Amino acid sequence: MEYDEKLVRFRQAHLNPFNKLGPRQHEQEPSEKAQEVTSEETLPELPTGEPEFHYSEHVMDLGLSEDHFCCPVGLFLASDVQQLWQAIEECKQVILELPEQSEKQKDAVVRLIHLWLKLQELKDPNEEEPNIHVLLEHRFYKEKSKSVKQTCDKCNTIIWGLIQTWYICTRCYYRCHSKCLNLISKPCVSSKVSHQAEYELNICPETGLDNQDYLCAECRAPISLRGVPSEARQCDYTGQYYCSHCHWNDLAVIPARVVHNWAFEPQKVSRCSMRYLALMVSRPVLLLREINPLLFNYVEELVEIWKLRQDILLMKPYFITCKEAMEARLLLQD
Repeated sequence: MEYDEKLVRFRQAHLNPFNKLGPRQHEQEPSEKAQEVTSEETLPELPTGEPEFHYSEHVMDLGLSEDHFCCPVGLFLASDVQQLWQAIEECKQVILELPEQSEKQKDAVVRLIHLWLKLQELKDPNEEEPNIHVLLEHRFYKEKSKSVKQTCDKCNTIIWGLIQTWYICTRCYYRCHSKCLNLISKPCVSSKVSHQAEYELNICPETGLDNQDYLCAECRAPISLRGVPSEARQCDYTGQYYCSHCHWNDLAVIPARVVHNWAFEPQKVSRCSMRYLALMVSRPVLLLREINPLLFNYVEELVEIWKLRQDILLMKPYFITCKEAMEARLLLQD
């Protein structure tokens, strides 16, 4: 027993790479007698037949200085959904910190995709998400497209169609992740088109940030012209100011500028205004001769179009009586 105890103490003092100084050397105060002790005095005599082990610090270097035992990003040993979510979040953070278009960032993206696929495998197949959601007059359908060029209108991040479920409103084309679906607070602009189909005919009717209490006109987030805490971006259609989440600097033709100045140069508008203008573009709601009759004196194309419409009205009785015209539904075409 005495030999075994000495052998254990020897191995703890000399063979443990994590504690090369030995546990007893931390407890004892340095003295001349301790410095004179050699390995020959502490090494017990080994019985015959057992090979002698020679210790060397260089041989026992296991590469700990390179931290081989650290937890890699996106560890694939995760076995449940919670661990996979944690690994996914860590991998996302690393992707944001790595240099753009670097090899390490590309490897991290590949690792993230594998983690998402692993998460999909662990999910219960009976918990399939519904294909239709009706929310705030939106009518969301689950999109099956695998395109990665879409952007979520709620969180302003890319939708990875290959590994993420996302929805699109069939009325206003609002896009969002499935996880952002219940966080939507913006009503569908198609309801405004149905109940109040009219344009704002004042050119950029600005009222000032003070009238908005320095808040976003849509989500009510704090904004300022200095960009702290968020940049205030003006919509050229409504004249109001929006935050960067509600205003992506999209470009659209402003009806008021066309009617009054015959200017078709696209201006920066908010996301809500862009969707509204896209839905209104095919609706004949502008009575141009009443809004700006002088415009017909300067734009020859308007005079030609007005004459063509007058001719069509004269031909209306023929369209009603003609069987082929009724079958072609000429009067019902936009």
